[in-house]
Amino acid sequence: MALKPPTTGTAAFLSRDFRLYQMARVMVIIGAEAQALAVAWQVYQITHRALDLGYTGLALFLPGLLFILPSGHVADRYDRRRVILVCYGLQMFCTSALFWFAWRGLDSIWPIYGVLALIGTGRSFSGPASSALVPHLVPKEHFVNAVTWGSTIFQIANIAGPAIGGIIFTLPLRGHINGASAVYIFTLLTLVVYLSLISRISVRPGRMEKRATSMEVVLAGFHYVWRRKILLGSISLDLFAVLLGGSVALLPIFAQDILHAGPRGLGILRAAPAIGALTVSMAMAFYPIRRRAGKKMFICVGLFGLGTIAFGLSRSIPFSVVALMLVGGADMVSVVIRSSLLQLATPPEMRGRVSAVNSLFLGASNELGEFESGLTAQWWGAVRAVVVGGIGSVVVTGLWSLWFPSLRRADTLTASSLLAADKIEPKPVSSVDREVERSIR
Repeated sequence: MALKPPTTGTAAFLSRDFRLYQMARVMVIIGAEAQALAVAWQVYQITHRALDLGYTGLALFLPGLLFILPSGHVADRYDRRRVILVCYGLQMFCTSALFWFAWRGLDSIWPIYGVLALIGTGRSFSGPASSALVPHLVPKEHFVNAVTWGSTIFQIANIAGPAIGGIIFTLPLRGHINGASAVYIFTLLTLVVYLSLISRISVRPGRMEKRATSMEVVLAGFHYVWRRKILLGSISLDLFAVLLGGSVALLPIFAQDILHAGPRGLGILRAAPAIGALTVSMAMAFYPIRRRAGKKMFICVGLFGLGTIAFGLSRSIPFSVVALMLVGGADMVSVVIRSSLLQLATPPEMRGRVSAVNSLFLGASNELGEFESGLTAQWWGAVRAVVVGGIGSVVVTGLWSLWFPSLRRADTLTASSLLAADKIEPKPVSSVDREVERSIR
């Protein structure tokens, strides 16, 4: 009798393409996080306004809103690996522009916003393609393990990125290559490594969507998410919880004006959520969620809100770090469950378009959330904005647990279990509906 392949531990790393992909992600996320720290500090030093920090998130988010329909369609219609390579080629151009601005000593923030909008454009196409590519990299029995390790690696990079960015930013370098410009050079190097590793991936998904382009086909992702309440509930829960409770955009204010910790303190604060998330994700890789996934997701989103409140009230670095670690650890459980739901409850030929919908919600919660944080901090002050946002996250968690019972009763993270939890009564009324129903049976 053949032994059943392992689905926990390091099972996903048996696949060469998955190893290459995750090595590439480590490099590019470290570079992106270091770059985000440099941009945030640079913008705040130019204007000293919380609202301008919020605009950095808005500049990244708006392209995702504009290109949500074509980006999902592109991910399903073209080779997802090639889409990723083109998008990160654009990222290299954008980072080069940021380096030029810093090297020239630019004292205007508007060119920075323009470059961030281009970065957001690249992300709007690469996000759905990357998310939809992962199921091709591992056998299906290793997929949840791959999601867990993908989230773990993301958090490792999130820890290293801000810390490395803070260190490089404060290196005693001479001439024009110092501070932000030195960080941007580092980011360029990580992009070169990323492109090299992605180009070595052997899998070629090719064209997944075979039907001719039409508005009905392009909109199929929205329609599918709307009908699958388990997906709609999980994605929208993350949207509103993080939109209200996110505090990352305001960390430069806390680091400088409230905790008096400087750029290195900012690096520590930005890394703290990732430390908590890494701790939880490592545990989940070896002890995965086996039952009551939906209920555990709601509990952890509530803890995310409580951790945000604690951070907003803190006046010491150690307590702030602990609170942010709680935020990151709770969010990690939610991320793994939501990512597994997204792919397991979606047929392969629609994963690009459904991932595009998720990317829009994710961008709204993160980048638009940064704008919301900056705006409310401008009105109420940073502390009150964070505390009120955390309370809002807790309230949203309670409401969603009532409004989306299919998400609450989600049990094991398998396609059959998730589809059983999400009972659909209405019959298909269009060709897209019929195609979807045939795909998931």
